Amino acid sequence: MNAHEKLGKALMSVPLVAILRGLRPAEALPVGRALLSTGWTMIEIPLNSPQPLDSIAAMATAFPQSLIGAGTVLTGADVRDVHAAGGQLIVSPHFNPEVVREAVRLGLVCLPGVMTASEAFAALAAGATGLKLFPAEMITPGVVKALRAVLPANTLVFPVGGITPQNMKPYLAAGANGFGIGSALYRPGSPAADVTENAMKFIASCSGTIWT
Repeated sequence: MNAHEKLGKALMSVPLVAILRGLRPAEALPVGRALLSTGWTMIEIPLNSPQPLDSIAAMATAFPQSLIGAGTVLTGADVRDVHAAGGQLIVSPHFNPEVVREAVRLGLVCLPGVMTASEAFAALAAGATGLKLFPAEMITPGVVKALRAVLPANTLVFPVGGITPQNMKPYLAAGANGFGIGSALYRPGSPAADVTENAMKFIASCSGTIWT
């Protein structure tokens, strides 16, 4: 499967991106297995983690059916580095046209961070696969609903920042397609067993939800 096919499959099952900030290469495979065992197949390793490209390469090789990539991608050179490591997912905290164009050129899934309608439409015009609504602490479900009313109907939106099992459903009701999950799922050094437990809590909180 290519990157976009993997995204489509995840959207039909568990449309949650695991944000593993601070992950070390030695943890990559145990934590990856913990996530996959619960059904999560989208994994983001921020580039400000220790040796992130090594972790991305290890996961991409071990879990070829999963959508593995990087967060905190800031430049076109970063995109090329992630691609060279085998990554297929590019996530940024902001919208940089260079990052989006390079990701599109390489056939990668690209989710730039946006807060406003102007940023959202600019990112889509540049070719973004979907939108990371960030930080979600400042983007309420009401804002998501308002954006959804003006964005193209097929736009994918993923609130990120402060998402917990307790606050997901209002965002889903407002039109979110999925989420990026960070510290509520994984903190640096978290045992794989804890990651499994946290991952299951997110899935349980959405049981019965129709994602598509």
